[in-house]
Amino acid sequence: MQITRRNVGLTVDDSLMRLYVAEPEPPGQYPGILFYSDIYQLGGPITRLADRLAGYGYVVAAPEIFHRLMPIGTVIEPDDLGRLRGNDAAAKSAIAHYDADAEAVLAWLNTAETVVPKQLGTFGFCIGGHLAFRAAFQSQVKTTVCCYPTGIHNGKLGQGIADTIERVNELEASVLTVFGTLDPHVPPEGRQKILQALDLAEVSHQTLLYEANHTFMRDDGYRYDPVATDAAWREAVAFLANHFSVAV
Repeated sequence: MQITRRNVGLTVDDSLMRLYVAEPEPPGQYPGILFYSDIYQLGGPITRLADRLAGYGYVVAAPEIFHRLMPIGTVIEPDDLGRLRGNDAAAKSAIAHYDADAEAVLAWLNTAETVVPKQLGTFGFCIGGHLAFRAAFQSQVKTTVCCYPTGIHNGKLGQGIADTIERVNELEASVLTVFGTLDPHVPPEGRQKILQALDLAEVSHQTLLYEANHTFMRDDGYRYDPVATDAAWREAVAFLANHFSVAV
């Protein structure tokens, strides 16, 4: 279906956070998705994915994850310097700030006129996959899709060590994880640690594994794999539709 796009400003802890919002054009109410970028923030590869998801019948709200450190509207280039900038910003961000941002976006979605009440999910890539996983600790989140989520297995997320893996038993949401066998950032032992934790906590979950590298769903980089992307996208859309009763 056709979509509309807009930008919304939310103030979190005295910092203005931009939300990129993509939603179906036909009037009505739809499930809401908190949609996280990778370390490069809201450039074209991420907003195109957000737009694509909105077209399946979701209100997609994507925050700028480094709004406390960078001017509003900052897009980091996915090159060597950009990687340094993005990783530096990620390391300087307090884990509590990431959590506060999640709460703010979910609260906004819960009160949005175009969102079905209490029909919320999360979706993210790379660091955003980790943030989507953490956001799902909130009981209002029904499901989460985490694409090559970094740092869950070793606690790497911002300042200090994240307790994400230790809190898996708090999850009430269903979880879909997407991994690449060639991803050095989430090695086989890291994937196994995450999946074992979900099993032990008896969390409803599925996992997808492709012969692909990290960030294989970004359409602007050398690691982009269109075949794996299309396959993962079909599965992710079906997973969400199953939990929200949305026609695919």
